[in-house]
Amino acid sequence: MLTALIATMMFKDARPVDTYGLLQAKGNRIVAKDGKPVALQGMSLFWSQWIGKYYTAGTVKWLKDDWKCSIVRAAIAADEGGYLKQPQVELAKAEAVIDAAVKEGIYVIVDWHDHKAEAHTAQSVEFFSAISKKYGKNKNVIYEIYNEPLKVSWKDTIKPYAETVIAAIRKNDPDNLIVVGTPNWSQDVEDVIPNPIKDRNVAYTLHFYAAGHKQYLRDKAQKALNAGIPLVITEWGTVNYDGNGAVDDASTKEWLAFAKKNSLTMCNWSVADKVEGAAVLKPGANTQGNWPASQLTDAGKYVREIIRGWKVR
Repeated sequence: MLTALIATMMFKDARPVDTYGLLQAKGNRIVAKDGKPVALQGMSLFWSQWIGKYYTAGTVKWLKDDWKCSIVRAAIAADEGGYLKQPQVELAKAEAVIDAAVKEGIYVIVDWHDHKAEAHTAQSVEFFSAISKKYGKNKNVIYEIYNEPLKVSWKDTIKPYAETVIAAIRKNDPDNLIVVGTPNWSQDVEDVIPNPIKDRNVAYTLHFYAAGHKQYLRDKAQKALNAGIPLVITEWGTVNYDGNGAVDDASTKEWLAFAKKNSLTMCNWSVADKVEGAAVLKPGANTQGNWPASQLTDAGKYVREIIRGWKVR
């Protein structure tokens, strides 16, 4: 009985946030409290305004317990009927996921899911001010302040927006990691090289979809990494970048090898029961987790095995 008790205590103490603590950008890596790189693996929820039914404590707990996720991502929609239209509704969804992640001891990315965030700066400041004021003392929280900018200038458009939002967050939270989107659907990460943001804990977003994004995008990412730019893959898919198609096993394996080599944290898109290749759930899957194999899509079964077999270090 004593052995079992010790084992239970060890499992409880091995919760990711307890183990790794505050995440920080150091050089071109994200490091734990001991200064060594970590590469977390987890899932992103779908656009909150469209498939918000999985923004539940049960889903987060199941992703931690069964899928072995060390991180989840709340994709809080800004436009398209999201926060701009119903701020309290979407804020509540973010808080539900953050509360669950804190309880389960895993990391949570709070994502401003927007393609034109520079046009919604005031609302973004309002949102992240509220989140950072309430949760800024929790090491679990990572702020992703711009999901996927379009083909706009890093220097003239994205960076000024980011500096404004970061300043608002830092009033409440001087420490936690902030991730900033990059031009062209968070692919042109090399644009940051000559003009990075001056903040001691900022990283930059890289997104890929394995069936459509191949070596050329890894080359762009490697260029940024070689220049000392820290990256986080806050969204990736096994299929085409439009969310459709079949799992591209060969390309996914190449991307996973790249991520492991460079200690890149990843969140797969997405926890949704939409009828599309990227969704990991079949229509009508339980909104509280507890998904048997029969409720998982081909992508869901595939990604679950990746996450369960992933080594953070």
